[in-house]
Amino acid sequence: MELNGKKILFLGDSITEGACLTDWQNVYWMRVGRETGATVRGYGIGGTRIAPRIRPERPGEERFGQHFASRVPEMDPDADVVVVWGGTNDFGHGDVPLGTIADRDETTFCGALHTLFRTLWEKYPTATVVVMTPLHRVGEHDTINEHGYPVIAPFKCIAETIKEVAAYYSFPVLDLYAVSNLNPELPVVRETFMPDGLHPNDAGHERIASRLIGFLKSL
Repeated sequence: MELNGKKILFLGDSITEGACLTDWQNVYWMRVGRETGATVRGYGIGGTRIAPRIRPERPGEERFGQHFASRVPEMDPDADVVVVWGGTNDFGHGDVPLGTIADRDETTFCGALHTLFRTLWEKYPTATVVVMTPLHRVGEHDTINEHGYPVIAPFKCIAETIKEVAAYYSFPVLDLYAVSNLNPELPVVRETFMPDGLHPNDAGHERIASRLIGFLKSL
């Protein structure tokens, strides 16, 4: 795919919002725009999940309730490419069950993925929708999440589920869990690219942008 002149929208969480960067201009999707000539728009809100929670959000965390599908109507009405990147917060503080590929409502993580992908199809029928799996994170083998509840599924299972549901819609997947070279459980990686064990720094965003540009050009 030739990216120069294309309009690309990015739907995501705190990484897409630019958390932990020294310069917001270094967020991965801004790099994509600068390096390819594409017009880019970012729709990242920290703490948000693909699925809504069953329990109410805790005080001060109400914005977390703006799950991905609920924000699609606010995105620009036209796009050549839409990139979706989420899932780490569903592990971190989500509380819906994982569910199965047959689910079609937002009471499970699988159902919420279906809702999100259908919503994107309906709004952008001529666009290429690209899905990215979450990065490795410190604590991904925990069984209790950040709010003290059992995790909805092993973290690797969340990444695999995203791939499986995306394949149902024939959405291409950039599997960053597998190919980013970023796993902060390795001390040198954490120090160099992901100091807090979750959010990439400027160097981490540079690597993600490189992976994404190469992937988009291959489509």
